[in-house]
Amino acid sequence: MMKVTEGTQAAYFSPPESITRLGRIGLFIGVLGLVLTVVGAVLSPGAFFSSYLVAFIWVAAIPLGSLGLLMLYHLAGGRWGFMIRRVLEASTRTIPLIALLFVPLLFGLSRIYPWADASILASDEAIAAKANYLNPQGYLLRGVLYFALWLVFAFILDRLSAKQDAGAVPERDKRMAAFSGPGIIVWCLAGTFASVDWLMSLDPKWYSSIYGIYFFESMALAALAFTAIIAVMLSRTKPIGDLFTKRDFHDYGNLLLAFIMLWGYFAFSQFLIIWSGDLPEEIPWYLERITPEWKLFTTLLIVAQFVVPFLLLLTHAVKGRPGRLVFVALLLIAVRYADYFWQVMPPLHRTTLSWLDLASLGGLGGIWLAVFCWQLGRRNLLAVNDPRYQEVAGNA
Repeated sequence: MMKVTEGTQAAYFSPPESITRLGRIGLFIGVLGLVLTVVGAVLSPGAFFSSYLVAFIWVAAIPLGSLGLLMLYHLAGGRWGFMIRRVLEASTRTIPLIALLFVPLLFGLSRIYPWADASILASDEAIAAKANYLNPQGYLLRGVLYFALWLVFAFILDRLSAKQDAGAVPERDKRMAAFSGPGIIVWCLAGTFASVDWLMSLDPKWYSSIYGIYFFESMALAALAFTAIIAVMLSRTKPIGDLFTKRDFHDYGNLLLAFIMLWGYFAFSQFLIIWSGDLPEEIPWYLERITPEWKLFTTLLIVAQFVVPFLLLLTHAVKGRPGRLVFVALLLIAVRYADYFWQVMPPLHRTTLSWLDLASLGGLGGIWLAVFCWQLGRRNLLAVNDPRYQEVAGNA
């Protein structure tokens, strides 16, 4: 059993060198990527905004998904969430950065959304009929509302967590759970409407009642995959590494498997309903993604996003080995970008990956990673005043 002392608790405060080094690497890649992205914005504004949209949603998925997982932990409890609580909290503290990264999109709405193009509104009655909702002013105001809601709940939970660190007050744990109940509902609603504005409205004639669930569940999956990677990195550093067990990583593997199955269920349900309905407003969304230009990409996406990780995570040999779990998590994060690319590009008539896609991906992803690593180092890596701490430390 690990002996818990004041010195041991203090040692948790400093982030391991691996996290600091990861932040430096992220900062270097981010700065280089942003420079190239700015060059691309000048040379090809149209391609810039489509590339930026994919990169933005991919980066935003991790902190926004982390907020949902954090609230889920405060409601359900469990060792699985306690060991990664600080990682999730650090992710949620980067939401202000995500809000800032949202701003450039506002300058290119007419280049990526048909409803923002006056010439298309004048010639297409079906799109013009939705102008009361789909318009630049509404897009901006709703975007501000989404981020305000996410930031409020992230701020409240982070403040309560800081107060809990200042002294062992069991009521703080109950208050975090009390805020997380309505927070989960707000998180789901905001994610649903954001999915309509940011992605579904790329094809304003198309709609799906499942799409919102599909979107925010994919955010939770991306967040869990990223968090599992950071957990493995922390497990290799003492003294916090002494508290991680094989059971923890087995739990993360099971959770990833559950999220993959849930995502697969919603994705297939949406496809089945739309394909069997064969309605002219809905079916083109899938038809343009099985054209010769996209057919191979769509097939590989299904295999990499569901079949491969599903089969791998069924085995104890993967879930019980942190190194192998990292491989699956990295695959899931990479495939999340491919999935968003697959959702964004067909309506914009782009079929290939360009250097600008990679530049915006590296720029936004690198800067976010650097800020995340900085935030992770600001707090004790374990919530030692959490009522679950002594139980976890005692079982180590």
